[in-house]
Amino acid sequence: MTNTHPGPADVPPSVRMYEMLYSSLVSQVLIAVADIGVADAFDDGPSHVDDLAERLGCHTESLYRALRALASVGVFSEVAPRTFTLTPLARTLRGDGPDSMRDLARYLGRPERQLSFGAMAHTLRTGRPAFDHVNGTDLWSLLGARSDLGTLFDRAMGNMARMVNSSTLAAHDLSGARRLVDVGGGHGHLVATLLTRYPELTAVVFDLPRVIPEAVAVLGAAGVLDRVECVAGDFFTSVPEGGDTYLLSWTIHDWDDEDSVRILRNVRAAMGDTGRELILIDDVLPEGDAPHFGKFEDIVILTLLTGRSRTEAEFAKLLSAAGFRHVETRPTSAPTSLLIAHPV
Repeated sequence: MTNTHPGPADVPPSVRMYEMLYSSLVSQVLIAVADIGVADAFDDGPSHVDDLAERLGCHTESLYRALRALASVGVFSEVAPRTFTLTPLARTLRGDGPDSMRDLARYLGRPERQLSFGAMAHTLRTGRPAFDHVNGTDLWSLLGARSDLGTLFDRAMGNMARMVNSSTLAAHDLSGARRLVDVGGGHGHLVATLLTRYPELTAVVFDLPRVIPEAVAVLGAAGVLDRVECVAGDFFTSVPEGGDTYLLSWTIHDWDDEDSVRILRNVRAAMGDTGRELILIDDVLPEGDAPHFGKFEDIVILTLLTGRSRTEAEFAKLLSAAGFRHVETRPTSAPTSLLIAHPV
């Protein structure tokens, strides 16, 4: 039988829009299988859906239909009738892998977050986060009040930190640095990677008090805890002094211009006369219609928070207002870029 489905160039706009409207279903199925732990239920080789369903306590036919759908986009592969194997994409949904995205997927599926996107029209009408509107409080307050949600969020950010590690290492040479201060460093995954790469480097992981115990555990497991100081605090108040290199990874985009400058000024104050370099890891948006993942990351921020993704010129303006000079921007293999700035 001849396939009569038109090619991409021939798809009418209404059909293309139909496909775009349904594209979120990929994310929803990924979230569901991550939450259940489907990828972790696989042995080393292929598994029949009947065996998977028994291990997971799932309805067999429903699980099959979900795996069949994900296999059509390269997540899992149906290697024989009703028998699937893990693909490289599916392996990132395992909880035990070095490039695991499972905690991120589970966090993205939380109802507090999902409901916010269902109410995005509120944000478009008012300019205020839909998250606050549907949850009765802002994201940061809820994370602080709910230990279960806060812990999952921190682990999801750890997934994201590991994703940018290799890109960061490839994009910038830190061999001249002696003491790195990771401001908002989370569980310390990025610092652990950098200390492994640079044996002469020492570091400070600085974040909220609730984050520090897990950071100590992560850095201890990486075997670098003897070269790290884990410090609890609030970057709106102050930042640890004594570093020659300061790092802010996926942090500035969470905040509006006023708060961003406040954070950056506290970093500048901590650097004093001896700090030499600030590194920002963040989305840097191209101008015009050019596609970039950060333009949709910006919609996430718009819906959940008060910050924004920014262009290079907008970052340079923030840095200048805080006492820095933007030196260069370096793309990475991740969706983020490195912005290098020097104190003035």
